[in-house]
Amino acid sequence: MPTPSRISTSGCRACSVAAPIAVRVGRLTGPVAPRTAIREHALPDATEPHETAANAVLRPIVFGGNDGLVSNLALVMGVAGANPAPSIIVLAGVAGLLAGAFSMAVGEYISVQSQRELLEYQISFERQQLEVDPDQEHDILVGIYVARGFNRDEAVQIADRMFADPARALDALVREEIGLDPRVIGSPWSAAIGSFLAFTLGAIIPVVPYLVGSGGVAFWASLLASLVGLFLLGMGVSQFTHRSPLRTGVRQLLLGLAAAVVTFGVGTLLGASGI
Repeated sequence: MPTPSRISTSGCRACSVAAPIAVRVGRLTGPVAPRTAIREHALPDATEPHETAANAVLRPIVFGGNDGLVSNLALVMGVAGANPAPSIIVLAGVAGLLAGAFSMAVGEYISVQSQRELLEYQISFERQQLEVDPDQEHDILVGIYVARGFNRDEAVQIADRMFADPARALDALVREEIGLDPRVIGSPWSAAIGSFLAFTLGAIIPVVPYLVGSGGVAFWASLLASLVGLFLLGMGVSQFTHRSPLRTGVRQLLLGLAAAVVTFGVGTLLGASGI
């Protein structure tokens, strides 16, 4: 049986995260977490599951669409500010769409794949630690549960149950000591493809009016369609943040409009100077 003197929780992220949580067997004896700005009526039913792997794919899709729309709106407005031929605006918009879509896809793939590789490395390292010094890992797990509010006897019992099955012990240490959860890491290919398509759908909005028209009509149609798209995307973001859809939509619209105004102003100045 591990001795108390060997308990080590240094460098344990899970301990610092779990410290505010006061838990006892079968009941809560303290606050689970501090209150946030989210109103109670905005929360789902307490029996609903938390968002995990599904949102790991949905988030890059929603934010990819937002990035595509904002970046290409700013690009199209900047080029339009210089008052070039409509074909130049279309060329710039399509080039920005393709460049941004591939950049988003590559970035998402590398990001998610790197997370998976980090997880695989940490699992292998933790498995090695369990094989070489299981007592130390047992002490670490006991220390984590003590930090969560269990007394030492309860923590030892829980750790003993975990260590009765090596696979369960490994899973517990990866989650509790390292702070990694395989459930929240999605597929890198799904994230990459979703981001590529989402960015493309967002980025095409400010370009379409210039494909079918030109001049002031195309300019205002591009701007208005993009602002509507930004508002709708903001409302989509609110489904993840669980904030007010109206407020989030308006915020998204104003930020996109600000980017468009700045780039249009720069384009106008550069066009007037003959650059």
